Amino acid sequence: MMLKPRPPHDKTENAPKADRTLWKRFLTAAPLRLSLIALGVIITAGVATQYVRSSDHDDGEVDTKGRNLNLTDLYVFREQDQNPGASDSDLVFVMNTNPRSVARQQYYFSTRARYEFKVTRATDKDATPTGQTDVLLRFEFGAPDAKNQQEIKLTTIRDGSKQTAVVGKTTPLAPDPSTAPIVNQVALGDANLSVFAGLREDPFFFDVEQYFRVRAGAAGTGPAVGFRPINTAIDFAKGYNVNAIAVRVPIKFLQGGSQAKVFDVWETISVPGANGKYIQVEQLARPAINEGLIRTNALLNAYNSVGPDFVAAALAGQQPAASIAAPIVTEAKQTLLAVGNTDARANALLGAFLPDVMRIDTTGASGYANALNAKGSPIRGRLFKDDVIDITLSVLTNGAIASDNVSYDGTPGNPSQGHNPLVPSFPYLALPN
Repeated sequence: MMLKPRPPHDKTENAPKADRTLWKRFLTAAPLRLSLIALGVIITAGVATQYVRSSDHDDGEVDTKGRNLNLTDLYVFREQDQNPGASDSDLVFVMNTNPRSVARQQYYFSTRARYEFKVTRATDKDATPTGQTDVLLRFEFGAPDAKNQQEIKLTTIRDGSKQTAVVGKTTPLAPDPSTAPIVNQVALGDANLSVFAGLREDPFFFDVEQYFRVRAGAAGTGPAVGFRPINTAIDFAKGYNVNAIAVRVPIKFLQGGSQAKVFDVWETISVPGANGKYIQVEQLARPAINEGLIRTNALLNAYNSVGPDFVAAALAGQQPAASIAAPIVTEAKQTLLAVGNTDARANALLGAFLPDVMRIDTTGASGYANALNAKGSPIRGRLFKDDVIDITLSVLTNGAIASDNVSYDGTPGNPSQGHNPLVPSFPYLALPN
């Protein structure tokens, strides 16, 4: 692979001393004694013959599923870290769907789907993720009315106790893009939650087209290339909108009767199957893990059909999960080897990023990889401007690739980059294009 020089904003060379130490630790993580088969853990028998699934902006595309059933990103952060004037007792979850929604076009949430945030209480920051759902936040949407609004139904299941409420309506696309969003308030026992659902600008930033060229070159299926220079790098999400679900949730609601300070979060979309039961068609937690490691579309669809609980079971060597995932883990490991990792380090990275959950240790400031646990996994959630692609590329390539040269605010003089300013209050996402 042809590698580019590190740009001035490189995370490893020009970060504060504490951050350089953190990244050195991440990039040299000790190998884990995990079998290759046990790491595979992605699919169940028969998944290949079921409804195909995908996640993220562009992976696992299929003709039989509309974009409103596609997840793009998950954001999890302490609200005070996004807004210093906000309470220190709330977290914000944001689920973005319907990628590549063009400007000034109204889009809707599916009326047959369940959009869900799932949460595990972790015993501490170093605990192995279990993928068990202690708290579930489920959003369902009614048909659009004459004002292009959809009714929002919220169901929470916490430690087996279920509550359901109609919380309000979505925010429609207004003639004036600066129209204030509709923030719906709902009381659940002793907790008050805030809910927004509607179009916002897609905050994700990545030169994804060039990434696929770089990855192909590394895998030997295309010419060896590097990322484009900062003045010509292209942010593929610029100018697009997404359908967003944002919820402000008190930490005490997530704790239930516990004193938990660390939570694992992921998101899913499910639709009714032939037997009337809901089947999962999407799942997502940390960014760029599946599309960064798995190249084959069918394997991406299989990976995205299961949750971290299945992955955790297979990591523990439980059958049949541990014995049927070899094709996926083999491809993921081949990708890691192709971009410069040793065999031992590739195994260590697989151990750090599986099961795939977004961990947030609420005792410290939010920010992707602001802190890592003993396995080298990020544990501080994700903010909108976190350069998760640069972070992930640097880690997966052992520092060989430092950046795709794209940022949220963009580069002056490069019209192919730059997003609208984030708004100062909940739901924080920039106004739609």
